[in-house]
Amino acid sequence: MIRFSSDYSEGAHPKILQALIDTNMDQTGGYSEDPYCDLAKALILKALGAAEDAAAAAYGPEQARALAAGADADHPVVHFLVGGTQTNLTAILACLRPHQGVLCAPTGHINVHETGAIEACGHKVLPLPGIKEESLPYRHYGKITAEQIDQAVKAHYADGAYEHIVQPGMVYISQPTEYGTIYSLEELKAISAVCRSHGLPLFIDGARLGYALGSAQNDVTLRDLCQLADIFYIGGTKVGMLFGEAVVITNPAIAKDFRYLMKQKGGMLAKGRLLGVQFGAAFEPEGADCLYLEMGRHATSLAQKLKQGLVEAGCQLFIDSPTNQQFVVLEDSLAEEIGKEFAFEPFARYDETHGIVRFCTSWATPPEHVDSLLNRLKEL
Repeated sequence: MIRFSSDYSEGAHPKILQALIDTNMDQTGGYSEDPYCDLAKALILKALGAAEDAAAAAYGPEQARALAAGADADHPVVHFLVGGTQTNLTAILACLRPHQGVLCAPTGHINVHETGAIEACGHKVLPLPGIKEESLPYRHYGKITAEQIDQAVKAHYADGAYEHIVQPGMVYISQPTEYGTIYSLEELKAISAVCRSHGLPLFIDGARLGYALGSAQNDVTLRDLCQLADIFYIGGTKVGMLFGEAVVITNPAIAKDFRYLMKQKGGMLAKGRLLGVQFGAAFEPEGADCLYLEMGRHATSLAQKLKQGLVEAGCQLFIDSPTNQQFVVLEDSLAEEIGKEFAFEPFARYDETHGIVRFCTSWATPPEHVDSLLNRLKEL
């Protein structure tokens, strides 16, 4: 069975595994207060254009105490957590007051795929009124717009009973979206501007960020995200690591006491250095050739090859995705036959006899796996 069902079917990139092996017997302190996490933070901050040396990235007890006292950080703060849902929950709790909720797309991961994790902690997810996506170009699927955010906030305060209604307190988007589409720099600038005009923190879910950055259609950099978002994360679990997400906080008000929330929500890993080792390996060598970006480009380039082959085989695309997730309309009988040899994810119903399925490439997908799938589709 060849699996195209997700981008976390495999373990970890060999270079990341080797880094873990090489450091396995080293003794360090716990809870991400170790040299490997300090180095990984330095490399990430350098990629963000926010620091030029490792010393600027250290996040030890002194800085923690300063933040707890309300001092402004002079650079973004990086923290390491274990998984995506845990990261989303912790980030959202750091942004909201008890009476506030989080605006997102109707298809947002926190709204449809996290088992009510946000609501379980007392905050309401506020999906924006959906644009009828069938009337939009594919590139807009799964997104929200600055205009929608602006309208939602104004509508809240225009209601005479607004104090009886959950207050919009922040905005959540993901890059890429659940449909594999990506926000352009122009779109992100507009969203960031409207968020700041209303005093709403902007949180960007980057569980698959490497695949957005690796897309040929992408014009957004890590440095742009650092300028436009109040908090975002660089996903590792789905991009070549065993586990791990690197949270970047640019807003000092959110950074304050963040480690308290990490601990309370089970996100402060005792063997935290395992996260630092992985992210340190992923962001070497510095620059555009770092392993993290290389893994993203690998997956998206194969996904585009798959997309072109699907079209040539006579398949109907549901979305023209520029990233590693490809959505195609398949007749049920054809999907059943393909499923005997290839794993994929059923996504939605298209009509009575056709379904929408997702094929997902990853950092580990061999080109020959894509060839095998396309050859089988052409045969059928």
